[in-house]
Amino acid sequence: MPIIYLSPSTQENNLYVSGGSEEYWMNRLADAMVPYLDASGIRYTRNTPDMTAASSITASNRGSYDLHLALHSNAAPEGRYGQVRGILVFYYPGSAKGRRAAEIMAENLKRIYPIPALVRAEATTSIGEVRKVRAPAVFLELGYHDNPDDAAWVKNQLELIAQNLVSSLCQYFGIPFLTPVPERQGVVDVSWGSLNIRSRPDRTAPILARAYDGARLKIINQWQGWYLVRFGSVTGYASGDYITLL
Repeated sequence: MPIIYLSPSTQENNLYVSGGSEEYWMNRLADAMVPYLDASGIRYTRNTPDMTAASSITASNRGSYDLHLALHSNAAPEGRYGQVRGILVFYYPGSAKGRRAAEIMAENLKRIYPIPALVRAEATTSIGEVRKVRAPAVFLELGYHDNPDDAAWVKNQLELIAQNLVSSLCQYFGIPFLTPVPERQGVVDVSWGSLNIRSRPDRTAPILARAYDGARLKIINQWQGWYLVRFGSVTGYASGDYITLL
């Protein structure tokens, strides 16, 4: 299953026109994303508010991530304070994967942002969190926090934005977007061999682990005839035909 580095802003001095900071609201957005990441089987490592962009880049580069996702909001240039709106989704021009992820996110954000024409994906070489990270990277500027309408949109639509972003991640990784449900317990029930746990709900997907008859599993979610399960340290999909719920 995929793993991302989730990097909400650490810019505590970038203030929202209606209260709070970029750091605060982007961390609130990351908090809202977490249940949907867990429900969909996307693993993540997350920075902390006491870090900086530089230390977030260093931490990301120490790991092996399928995507680096930075959450930010924007500010208008001097002389245009409060007058600019829109969403920018940045990627590094030499990264085909980063560009694909950014374009998916931009297209999906158009569905929920009040002015879809002001949402665009754009290449950049000036932002460290796309230029300096090893993983494919997307750097989101989710509206302008000095604009009252954009600030209100972020604050009032955190849940919707979180769902939209995780849905985009699922689309990028080729896995179902699932909403949170209570975890259940199950046991493998096969009369031969073992039960394959796969990276996607597809019988041709790579096998991550094998669970033998009688093995206990945590069932995180369900999609069609498949269960999203946790088996030891592995999270993946297993056919529901060979799992008995406890």
